[in-house]
Amino acid sequence: MITDQLILYRNINNNELFRDMVAVYEGCLSDESSSTRIRDLGFRCIYGLLDAAGSKGLYGNLWQAYITDLLVNDENSYSKACEITGNDSESLKLAAEMDFKVIDKILKFDLTILEEKYDVAGISCISHFDGNKGKSINYNSRIRDRICDMSAILSQVSNEIEFQEELSRFYKEYGVGRFGLHKAFRVEHTSNGAEIKPILNIKHVQLEDLVGYEIQKAKLIENTEAFLKGKPCNNCLLYGDAGTGKSTSIKAIMNRYYQDGLRIIELYNHQFKDLQSVISQVKSRNYKFIIYMDDLSFEDFETEYKYLKAVIEGGLEKKPDNVVIYATSNRRHLIKESFSDNRESKDELHAGDTKQEKISLSARFGVNIYYPSPEKKEFQNIVLELARRHGIDMDQDTLLLEANKWELSHYGKSGRTAQAFIDNLLGKE
Repeated sequence: MITDQLILYRNINNNELFRDMVAVYEGCLSDESSSTRIRDLGFRCIYGLLDAAGSKGLYGNLWQAYITDLLVNDENSYSKACEITGNDSESLKLAAEMDFKVIDKILKFDLTILEEKYDVAGISCISHFDGNKGKSINYNSRIRDRICDMSAILSQVSNEIEFQEELSRFYKEYGVGRFGLHKAFRVEHTSNGAEIKPILNIKHVQLEDLVGYEIQKAKLIENTEAFLKGKPCNNCLLYGDAGTGKSTSIKAIMNRYYQDGLRIIELYNHQFKDLQSVISQVKSRNYKFIIYMDDLSFEDFETEYKYLKAVIEGGLEKKPDNVVIYATSNRRHLIKESFSDNRESKDELHAGDTKQEKISLSARFGVNIYYPSPEKKEFQNIVLELARRHGIDMDQDTLLLEANKWELSHYGKSGRTAQAFIDNLLGKE
């Protein structure tokens, strides 16, 4: 096959549908190929491309879009060198151009040959497909649109040099593979160890959406921007009362700085044994990663925090410069404490050591940001602002009276309570 000549992009040959597409391309150019075989392969490709369009949400020329999707997801030495920082290796650029000379021919293959010469019906279905501009199983619409737009651009380039320039620009602007095309990730433990997988449905909340807490947001912004610029920064612990916007702040930070190469990986308490593996998978990438731990806390009998302590500070291996840990918790000291920790007991000679052990984890977070429950006036301001944003037309005194009634029966004053109250009003309209 012509794709046996590929150097950097050899892995795309492992894709079965792509191999069928290459076989169709080569078969149509060869007078020795069986017409029946080409026709069968053609129908198989149409089925495969339509099936892929259903899961990936691709549209337009599916032949070109599918190949483009393979290219933007192929993590090789060239594509990874291009991401975020740009490629400065002439050797890699030359190797890429040789690969793109091959791929460009396949991508621009005239599908009408299949219809006219081999009587393969359905070519129009994949040449101008318009059926999946909604949701995608594999991508959110923003990423899907970028891939389809890039496929249209690549179909118009004049040669492999322009092909390389356009794809290199894409890699630098958006990145490559899962880390380039997605903002947030979760960790799944499989038979092969810890796997980092994209989170597709993300709430696009912004820092401005969180009413109040300006000092807290400013501290988080300051630390995050230092991290992105490669300056000294700290792990952050956002602690305080429930529903005050701790998790929202971190999600908003992710959305604000995604274009600057910031990515976030969500990790739960029971996954701390995989933390070192996760870090080793991302430390060589040209992105900045926040390891995000929501609602971080431990009971007396839970010892998983020891893994976290070792990774943050204390292990022999230094935490890479492109990784920082952000956590939220309702507890300032993270590990459950009791009055017995402050006095000697028959069971333990050095109670002070127990206390130090329990607070040592939170001490490893250099920045601690407190999110308190709002006072009555602050709570009312949050309600008024949310009502304004949602276009709720109600007398102010009546609105605040109803809001006060709501918070008395719904876990007290907080931003979450205020939002629930507003949602309740909207549901009645």
